[in-house]
Amino acid sequence: MAHDEGKTRFTLPRGATGFFAPGDGPPPETDARAFRGALHAAARAAGGRVGGMEPQEYPRSFHTASVVHRTGETVVLCHAHHPWIAFARERRNWYDEEFTAPPWWASVFADAGFVVLGGERLGLPLAAVDTSVLSRAEWRQVRTYGIGTLGGLLFNAWA
Repeated sequence: MAHDEGKTRFTLPRGATGFFAPGDGPPPETDARAFRGALHAAARAAGGRVGGMEPQEYPRSFHTASVVHRTGETVVLCHAHHPWIAFARERRNWYDEEFTAPPWWASVFADAGFVVLGGERLGLPLAAVDTSVLSRAEWRQVRTYGIGTLGGLLFNAWA
């Protein structure tokens, strides 16, 4: 499955927000080398090149990269704690609804074991997401930053 656009309810796993309290222990980590490898393979498939990569740094919950191709540049987001990929038009420190549809070459990420999240899934309101795993501290961040969508929850910069 190249894209995760199903109508089934999205269940958040631990670490989805990237925010955790010291007593929680660290969340899981996405393999950054696997992401880099898939990114280069995607750039080759697109007939382009990697335009740069910024590893995740506090407070962002994701790595940012881009693929430069003949029709422009596509920003690629990789969640730092789960193997989720999303796409955007511009680099930002956080996203809410600014996601774009996965390009045709996004299947390269799925073939490498990542889950490609499209705009429909990322735009889900939090009421349509199983958020039972979120802690009180995470809910405080959600309320403080006015996060209303799954994409905003996953690709954020809690300060």
